[in-house]
Amino acid sequence: MIKVGILGAAGYTGGELIRILNGHPEAEMVFLHSRSQSGKPISSVHSDLFYLDRVFDDAFTAEVDVVFLCMGHGQSKEFLASNSLPSSVKIIDLSRDFRLKEDSGDYIYGLPELNRDKIKSAMHIANPGCFATCIQLGLLPLASAGVLHQPVQVHAMTGSTGAGQKPTATGHFSWRNNNISIYKAFNHQHLDEIRQSVAQLMPSFEAPIHFVPMRGNFTRGILASLHFTTDISLDAATEMFQDYYAEHPFVIITSENPNLKQVVNTNYGLIHLGKYGDQLHIISMIDNLVKGASGQAVQNMNLISDLDEKSGLNLKSVAF
Repeated sequence: MIKVGILGAAGYTGGELIRILNGHPEAEMVFLHSRSQSGKPISSVHSDLFYLDRVFDDAFTAEVDVVFLCMGHGQSKEFLASNSLPSSVKIIDLSRDFRLKEDSGDYIYGLPELNRDKIKSAMHIANPGCFATCIQLGLLPLASAGVLHQPVQVHAMTGSTGAGQKPTATGHFSWRNNNISIYKAFNHQHLDEIRQSVAQLMPSFEAPIHFVPMRGNFTRGILASLHFTTDISLDAATEMFQDYYAEHPFVIITSENPNLKQVVNTNYGLIHLGKYGDQLHIISMIDNLVKGASGQAVQNMNLISDLDEKSGLNLKSVAF
């Protein structure tokens, strides 16, 4: 069994990790640490976990194989600077502290569809951002083929859980319900990691990515709509995507126009392609808390632990 610990277990990503790992056949949760909720039942924060008879821990132990860092951005570096973990402990960080090369040290960017072989031999993983994951899944095959020469237009909408568990003015129900808004237009923090990954596959990439993020009036999921000018045919583009993702079990190319509920509560990315005149249109969808965060973190744990990549991730969507 893989002994795991979660730091920051009271947040949305921590709760999602607990839910997934509780059903993982090879994982044992040794500690579920929370500074703010220590001693309280897990279900007092994560009410969907009412069946778990556990409390949040007020301390952590280094006697684990894998540690998940589910703390706020900036707090992972702070924690690691003040706490020494044995070199044998593998770290999967869900913040953005180590995602960019200039900050990463020996952390491998943990998008399996980009870096699976590197992840397998890594000790430290920087889990990608949720918007970044969704958008990259729609761009990686094109970057790998070296065909991204024109500006890429991206409109993407995320559920309210993408803003984290702490209440905010634009996150509470009375504001979010029956409402949609744009934020951080053309300046979202995930753009840097998206461009970094595209350039990894296509070093000559210089075209702009125009990204307009939106807040949706739903809880979970991300829908990204991408398009750019190209003379590539739909058949050729479809073949690029099918070839690129042939060995990646969590990305599905569909010929049908998809809907978000198909991926909610799963670790799948769902992609649909269309060609309209000179515009290649890509629809990419994920669950922001699963494939966009905790599910992808477990996928990375499987890879670094030499387990089946899909182990513990047989999660089911709800169509209605």
